[in-house]
Amino acid sequence: MKINNVILRTVARVVVYIILTLAVYLFLAGHNNPGGGFIGGLVLSTAFVLLFIVFDIETIQKALPFDFKKVAALGALLAVGTGFGSFLFDVSFLTQAFDYFDLPFFGEVELTTVTIFELGVALVVVGVVVTIILSISEDV
Repeated sequence: MKINNVILRTVARVVVYIILTLAVYLFLAGHNNPGGGFIGGLVLSTAFVLLFIVFDIETIQKALPFDFKKVAALGALLAVGTGFGSFLFDVSFLTQAFDYFDLPFFGEVELTTVTIFELGVALVVVGVVVTIILSISEDV
């Protein structure tokens, strides 16, 4: 017997967008305030886990055909790559660089290399957490 989950699925569609917005905010607030790649990645992975719980895992994997192990590997490559990028400027490993740029619609914005590092950390966290959840779900 199939259970009718219309309300749950409708609420989940709205909540996923709220979770994604919070994840982006926490990620972008990370280099000046508490937050960053780790917590942003954890919150982002909760959106995936919610989708896996509410909808069928196979349905979500068809809609999002990512190999989350490769996502984690790409994140690790980004994080380590920013560390080695500092050697190009003859500074210590993982030394950050930043500058201010005048962007249209945003005005003067500070762009840093730590954001790329945090993106790598977020991708590693999302990849690992979702891979663990999918591995646990295969055992059941």
